[in-house]
Amino acid sequence: MKSFNQSFESFCKKNNIKKNSEQLDLVEKFDEFYAIIKDDKTLLKKIFSKAPQKLGYYVHGDVGVGKTMICNEFYQYVELNKKKTHFNKFMIEVHDFLQQNQNNENAENLLTQYARTLKDKVSLLYFDEFQVTNIVDAMILGKLFQSLFDEKIFILITSNIKISELYKDGLQREQFLPFLKTIKEKIYEYELKGDIDFRKQDVTKINRFFYPNDKKALSSINQLFRKLTKDRKKLQKEIIIRGRKFPLEQFYDGVARFEFQELCDQNLGAEDYIEIAKFCKFIIIENIPKFHEGISNQQQRFITLIDVFYENRIKLMVSSKTSLEDISSASTLEFVFKRTKSRLYELTSPMVT
Repeated sequence: MKSFNQSFESFCKKNNIKKNSEQLDLVEKFDEFYAIIKDDKTLLKKIFSKAPQKLGYYVHGDVGVGKTMICNEFYQYVELNKKKTHFNKFMIEVHDFLQQNQNNENAENLLTQYARTLKDKVSLLYFDEFQVTNIVDAMILGKLFQSLFDEKIFILITSNIKISELYKDGLQREQFLPFLKTIKEKIYEYELKGDIDFRKQDVTKINRFFYPNDKKALSSINQLFRKLTKDRKKLQKEIIIRGRKFPLEQFYDGVARFEFQELCDQNLGAEDYIEIAKFCKFIIIENIPKFHEGISNQQQRFITLIDVFYENRIKLMVSSKTSLEDISSASTLEFVFKRTKSRLYELTSPMVT
């Protein structure tokens, strides 16, 4: 079997990707890590030794330095029972489990039970773009991850921020600190540096991001929508999300068209966007506004929406009141919004035909 280093080298050649020394260093570390975890005898020896066994990697760095690219390739490379998931989707599953078993006589140990159930299915759990914004999630993460580590489930995480800055300035953050302590002890933290957005290397023109948002843009969007829907009369579809009805007012064969307000003015969350993504392969979002403090809630929903659509590889076409380069942000969301802009750039890049 090829080493991960060799496998990554082949991947880069095939896709004409330029590597840097920082990326190659991380690849080497992944090779060393996998050499340990795939060897049962070595692993058992390390687990039962006095030296603490590291059970994963937390890779952080600026948008576009290649952390997701490398971690995705490593995830594909490893021969383990594994699961890749969006953090929001994972937490929905956890909360569902807790709710369904709240009357269990061992209710106080439900997170431990969940980890044991998960261990029967996976040995490696991969979270891409890890972030904590919800106080409900923050309160249970310490116990949850300690339970995962107790079951010797390996964890792979990518994020734009350091471990110490997770849930920074969040409500009751002191109750979140045990999670930070646990994760620092149990997995390696690696900062991937670089100054090139590798997702933009082969992008020469953005032809699905329309600015200015004028009659010409509307005409182009209408033309493509008619083409994708085979010029059918607009069809409606209604989906059910946790007992709530959500109408897709303009939908045909996996193609949906929304106003920004429909998706982000309502009290929608990750679970809603995940459900929408199940039915769509191409989505049009019109009239993205200039973000500012007064609509920070809508911007947070937009950030979540783009994360979900990115995870599900949904192609997007959008119209905006500002160019992508100049799109504004509420000051409290500026840091995390860098990732959103980069992902929006990728999702609106020219379609491969």
